[in-house]
Amino acid sequence: MSSRYRGRHRGRHARPSEAPLTVALGVARRPAVTAGMALALVGTGAVGVNASDAVAESDTFSLSSSAAMQAALSARESSSDSARISRDRAGVNTQRAAVSAKAEADAKAKAAADAAAAKAKADALAKARAAAAEKAARDKARASAIANAQQDPRSAARALMADHGWGDSQWRCLNLLWEGESSWDYTAENSSSGAYGIPQSLPASKMAKFGADYRTNPITQIKWGLWYIDQSYGSPCAAWDFWNARYPHWY
Repeated sequence: MSSRYRGRHRGRHARPSEAPLTVALGVARRPAVTAGMALALVGTGAVGVNASDAVAESDTFSLSSSAAMQAALSARESSSDSARISRDRAGVNTQRAAVSAKAEADAKAKAAADAAAAKAKADALAKARAAAAEKAARDKARASAIANAQQDPRSAARALMADHGWGDSQWRCLNLLWEGESSWDYTAENSSSGAYGIPQSLPASKMAKFGADYRTNPITQIKWGLWYIDQSYGSPCAAWDFWNARYPHWY
C-alpha cells in the first residue's frame, strides 16, 4: 500500500525543479520549424519534407543551381512572351491604322473622281446645249436671210458661205467680187455677153444645176456662184485676185 501510493503521489507531486528541466530538455531535442522555412519548402516544391526534417531557423536556405536556372529561364520566357505580345499588338494596331487610312484615302479619291465626273458631265451637257442653241440661232438667221434674199442677197450669200467652210475673212472678197460683177442684182444681165444674175453666169443656164428657177431666185444663183468659185479658184479671195488681174475684169 505504501509503495503504490507513493508511486502515484510521486508522479503527481514531482519536485519543482524536475518538470521544468524535463520540458526544457524536451524542447531542446525537437528541431524548430519556423514560418519562413515552411514557406520556403512549399515554394520549392519539396517532397517528403516534414517538420521533424526541417533545419534550424538560423540555417541559411538556398535553391539548387538547377532550380535557379529554371527560375531564370522562366523569367526570361515570361519577359519574352510579354515583349512578343506587345509587338504583336503594336503590329495589329499599325495594320488596322493602315487599313483605315487606305479606306479613308480610297473614299476621298472616289468622292473626288465622282465629283470630277459629275462636273465633266455637267460641262459637256452645258456645252452641247450652248452649241445646239447657237446652231438653232444660225439656222434661224439663215432661213430668214434666204427668205429675204431678194431684198438682201448679201446676207443670204454670207450665210451660205459657211457651207464651203469660209468665214468672215472671205466675205470681204466675195462682196467686192460680186459688187463688181452685178452690184448684187439677181436680174442683172450683160447686154454683150449674156452673162446673168448675181454671179454673172455665162451662159445663164449653167445655174440650172441648183434649180430651174435660176432667173428669179437669188438663192439658186448664189449657190451656183459659190460652187463655181470653190471649184475654179478655191476661195472668194483667190477669185477676187484673179478678177483684179484681168481687164476687162472677169473670173
